Amino acid sequence: MTAPRQLKLGFILHGVGAGWSDWRHPQANPLASTDIDFYRYQAQLAEAAKFDFLFVADSVSINERSSPHYLTRFEPLTILSALATVTSRIGLVGTVTVSYSEPYTVARQFASLDHISKGRAGWNVVTSWLSGSADNYGKPEHPAHDVRYGIAAEHLDTVRGLWDSWEDDAVIADRQTGRFFDPAKLHTLNHKGPHFSVKGPLNIRRAPQGHPVIFQAGASEDGRNFASKHADAIFAGGGAFEEQAAYYADVKRRAAGFGRDADQLAVLPALRVIVGRDEAEAERKFDEVLALIRIEDALPALARSFDDHDFGQYPLDAPFPVDAVVALGKQSNQSQSDRILRWVRDENLTLREAALRVLAPGREFVGTPTKVADSIQRWFDGRAADGFVFFASLPGELESFVELVLPILRERGLFKTDYAADTLRGHLGLPRPANRFVQAAAETAASAG
Repeated sequence: MTAPRQLKLGFILHGVGAGWSDWRHPQANPLASTDIDFYRYQAQLAEAAKFDFLFVADSVSINERSSPHYLTRFEPLTILSALATVTSRIGLVGTVTVSYSEPYTVARQFASLDHISKGRAGWNVVTSWLSGSADNYGKPEHPAHDVRYGIAAEHLDTVRGLWDSWEDDAVIADRQTGRFFDPAKLHTLNHKGPHFSVKGPLNIRRAPQGHPVIFQAGASEDGRNFASKHADAIFAGGGAFEEQAAYYADVKRRAAGFGRDADQLAVLPALRVIVGRDEAEAERKFDEVLALIRIEDALPALARSFDDHDFGQYPLDAPFPVDAVVALGKQSNQSQSDRILRWVRDENLTLREAALRVLAPGREFVGTPTKVADSIQRWFDGRAADGFVFFASLPGELESFVELVLPILRERGLFKTDYAADTLRGHLGLPRPANRFVQAAAETAASAG
């Protein structure tokens, strides 16, 4: 019998928070983004609650208007390797850009993390949308949106090829014969493409998962195709239930069109919960979040989707400057900038209104434990999500979610009571991929006779 469908849950390690003002909360640690003790505590709490994975976001460009968490934070592979030694079951997912990294290096890093964690590594593949990234890597210009996805496809395929350099049983380590490995089971990739040239083989044996799990957040047309074709899990940006249900159906349809089992592609929207023991407490906490938001923080938050454009040059209460930024959005964070421009056009928003909307939490997941659990179940049963990626809106909100909401979800059979696997692939119900060189040899032998 097929096991009942259950929620997949990730937790974003966001240090001082995803917003520009979170660090100002009186209970927040303003140095949390580079505090190993803070990360260790949250990682172990999430693992005790049986979350499927931790997630560390990243970017490779900042300026004076960047959020506090972006300004100073850990590099993902470094902190995840540290957390691998103080956890034992929870998955470890890190962001690395394909536009400013080499496939050989990325393949080594994630294979290393997979070995260190004994099969818990995941790679969030991003293309980087901020043009300032080019200046940090000696590049003459930032690649255009469509070019970035071409780079991504080739980069990912190259990394996967390198992960297959060693067959699973290639290392013999026979002390009697002195044979450390079987040379016939070590493969040279010899990749040559428009963006990368990589000979190989990789200098680390095949990872416990075969391939670390691939995450992506494609929402533009190019992004949806890339994610549907290549990703094991998709981070969805949030939005209303109807919008997410339409996105869910679209990427599942695309995955099936690429010959994939759409049920093995997990769609995971962002989950920003504010839960109180009663409605009054939930509303008080919601007001706490709103009180932290200032227009001087909201403008740079808005700007991130438009290549860090300086919105301070426009009157706050005048109509949103659509014509000045629409082209920037198309070459930057295309999906989020399109969403913002839809708000502006549909509701005739001013610049101030649009900026504040970017940082303000929605009300879908605000309320009592039962109300929040009902909303989560509605999205799950309504096929708007296979699970969620949770991030805390306030200090202590992870603890509140674990204490108040997870027991209800467990009572309803929607979330597991314990881990059933030791690897991230196991948590997500994903098969271990075959080695491409072994598979090719088997197909050749079968066709020959």
